Amino acid sequence: MCWRLRRYTAGTHAPRLGVDNQPYGKTSLALDELAYDNFAYEHSVIGSMEDLSAATVDDVAAFFKTYYAPNNAVVAIVGDVDTKTTLEKVRKYFGAIPSQPQPPPVDMTEPPQTEERRATIEDPLARLPRLDMAYKIPPAGSPDADALSVLASILSGGRSARLYESIVRQKQLSSGVSGFASLSRGPGLFQFGGTPLPGKTPAELEAAIEEEIAKIQSAPIADWELQKARNSARANFIGGLGSTLNRAIQLSENALAFADPGRINTRAASIAKVTAADVQRVAKKYLVTTNRTVIVTTPKAAAAKGVE
Repeated sequence: MCWRLRRYTAGTHAPRLGVDNQPYGKTSLALDELAYDNFAYEHSVIGSMEDLSAATVDDVAAFFKTYYAPNNAVVAIVGDVDTKTTLEKVRKYFGAIPSQPQPPPVDMTEPPQTEERRATIEDPLARLPRLDMAYKIPPAGSPDADALSVLASILSGGRSARLYESIVRQKQLSSGVSGFASLSRGPGLFQFGGTPLPGKTPAELEAAIEEEIAKIQSAPIADWELQKARNSARANFIGGLGSTLNRAIQLSENALAFADPGRINTRAASIAKVTAADVQRVAKKYLVTTNRTVIVTTPKAAAAKGVE
């Protein structure tokens, strides 16, 4: 399970440092741009160099004033603290900051996808081709979110999961293949990705992933496999609460996205209630070809240098 609120820390050179200079760095950007129709999700949060270069000081100041305001913020305090003393300090350091007009609501609607979207991009830093597939899924607050998390665990939750056993161990198509539910405040993506081994192709890897999707849509899920997947999904969630920082992040995100910071206390129990029928239902509903976006990244040969 991957829960995101599109949390980024970006400087003026972030696209160059985290995208342009990394193998497959542009793949995720291309996947979002092709998969989504809503600008809020298809466009990179950190922006392109064109966006950053066009921004003026006034633009940045207006953005800061609008969004970095107390009425648009959540403060979470976690740890062994004295409540009275802590609240006094919060009022002292934050109380004088003035509120601003409420920011306009963000349109997070996404029209249904009716046909497969597919593209091939070249990457001069890539040494091997790569396959990335994404299926549209509903927001993290959807009733289907927990079942999608368990589905991801069955398919890709460790070396005993279906994708690793079939694609890595038996067919030896790739050294690793991922599958995860990228759940967000708005529409999310159920993503698969992998790099074929030398001599293998993205098409072979894609066919193998499709085969495993078809199996989980049609064949029974064993009780032990479901329990293992539920345990794994719960463990991933609970493990993320091991530090005070992560607990503060979870409280803040639940307060911001769901107006319910107490959701942190019910999430594990909710995952434990997922049934095999729930898993197969969401697999049949969302992991279909017409709801899919595919990006194949291929190495780009370096331009030949002229000889004097």
